[in-house]
Amino acid sequence: MASRIESLIGLVVVLSIALVVPSAVADGSKVQATVSFGQWQTDPPFDRFTNPNDRTRNQHALIPFEVEIKAGGAVNFIISGFHEPTIYDAGTQPGDINTSQVVTALGFPDLINDSTNRIFRGVDPRTAPTAQDRVESVTFHKPGTYLVICAVHPHFEPTPGTFVMFGFVKVTGKDK
Repeated sequence: MASRIESLIGLVVVLSIALVVPSAVADGSKVQATVSFGQWQTDPPFDRFTNPNDRTRNQHALIPFEVEIKAGGAVNFIISGFHEPTIYDAGTQPGDINTSQVVTALGFPDLINDSTNRIFRGVDPRTAPTAQDRVESVTFHKPGTYLVICAVHPHFEPTPGTFVMFGFVKVTGKDK
């Protein structure tokens, strides 16, 4: 009987360690980051129940401007409103984006469609109301500093040569 109890205690200890160790590793520094991609304003009060997508009430910014994760980690982009997250390979700068390459649709702003060095493009926000408020989680495998923009043309470049809605993901080596 005593050996059964000792075996049961040993099993509980091993299972507890198996459950705790992955959690500690997953919660480790710089495995995940969160970027808010647009934010709804509350001043003056805003009722999205009656007007769910009033684009004039959205703050067009990426917050924070730069996040840092380890290679193999992910960034969770919380998209609020009419935005299209687009990521360009390490080393790309806002001025490198050809904003004259666009996708046009009647009744919507143009979407930037520069595929040079593009490594990820999010859901087309014009497709359905469900595409407007969502989370897109993206994994980065290689170290470097990646440019993230909102490909909605007037959000990224409201006037020629002026870049607004963009930020960076800095990916460090796994052992750093």
